[in-house]
Amino acid sequence: MRIERFVVSPRHAYEGRPTDGPTAVETFSPESIELRAGHGVVGDRYAGREAHRDAALTIVAAEALEAVAEDLGVPRFDPALARRTVITRGLDVEALRRTDVLLDSGDGPVLLGGRRPAAPCGWMDAVLAPGAHAALRGRAGVRFAVLGSGTLRVGPLAVTFPPGDSLLDDAEDATLLAARLDPTRAAVGARRR
Repeated sequence: MRIERFVVSPRHAYEGRPTDGPTAVETFSPESIELRAGHGVVGDRYAGREAHRDAALTIVAAEALEAVAEDLGVPRFDPALARRTVITRGLDVEALRRTDVLLDSGDGPVLLGGRRPAAPCGWMDAVLAPGAHAALRGRAGVRFAVLGSGTLRVGPLAVTFPPGDSLLDDAEDATLLAARLDPTRAAVGARRR
């Protein structure tokens, strides 16, 4: 598993009507991001906003975006256009809904709380490809609450679950853990299983 890329922007690019085109905003793909518990990603548009406390960071699997392009019969598109904060490879992101998770890219684990799906919007048809809005349903990523502070970096990623995770209290801990982290599921999405 690895973090492929970050997408951080102080403002929204997709406001108004898709036919008007995206707003020109500074968007960064840094090598690392700083996360603050209860705040979000430092410098990002969702950080510190009460309405986004449980959705301050979004993660999407690169494989899911690639599968959408293949399904639509179009060339692969720039994953940054989906405007998700973290783009991973080898991680079934959709399996992390409704659970706490520890991500560690080398600077120590950062605790995140998987919340709801990151629902795609109509902008996806305009900026990715016609039909992308519908094709992304169930595989557009997950919104996370930032529950712990720390740093995430582009590169190898270790994913674990905090002690007391109800899905890991079963006698078959290793089997369940392997199933939840199955990299072959990264492109599939939640509704397509």
